[in-house]
Amino acid sequence: MKEFTHFDERGVKMVEVGHKREVFRRAVAKGRIRLRPETIELIKSGKTKKGNVIATAQIAGILAVKKTPELVPLCHPIPLTGVDISFEFGEDYIEATCEVRAYYKTGVEMEALTGVTVALLTIWDMVKAVEKDEKGQYPFTRIEGIHVVEKVKEVYSSQ
Repeated sequence: MKEFTHFDERGVKMVEVGHKREVFRRAVAKGRIRLRPETIELIKSGKTKKGNVIATAQIAGILAVKKTPELVPLCHPIPLTGVDISFEFGEDYIEATCEVRAYYKTGVEMEALTGVTVALLTIWDMVKAVEKDEKGQYPFTRIEGIHVVEKVKEVYSSQ
C-alpha cells in the first residue's frame, strides 16, 4: 500500500527531495470550459468587450504556473524551463492545454493543473456578462474535465 508523503507522526511536512537527481520533467494538463455557441463566436471573432480572451487566458495561466508554490501549500518552488498554454475550439467549448517543463528533482503536475485551471477561470471571467441569463445565473457555463494527460520523467543512463 502506498503511503502519504506530506505528513507523518510529527505532522505536515514538505517532502524532502534533496537526495534526488535533477532530471527532465514535463507535465501536460487539459480541461474544458463549456460556453454558449454565441459566446464561442464572440471570442473567435475578437468582439468581446474585455479584450483578447485567449491571449489574456494564456498570460493568466502562465502566471499561475509560476505562482503554484504560493497557491498549493506544500509544492516545491521549481525552476521552470518552459510553459505553453494552447486552446482548441469546439462548438460549445474551449479546451485548454497547459504543458510545463523543468529540469528538477520533483514533477510539475501541480503547475500544469494550476495553469490550465486559471486559464479557464480567466475565460469565464472575461465572458461572464454574455454567459449570464436574465436572473444573473450561469445555466450553461461549466469548467470540467481538468486532468493530467501526461507526465514525463526522463532519467538518462549517463547519470
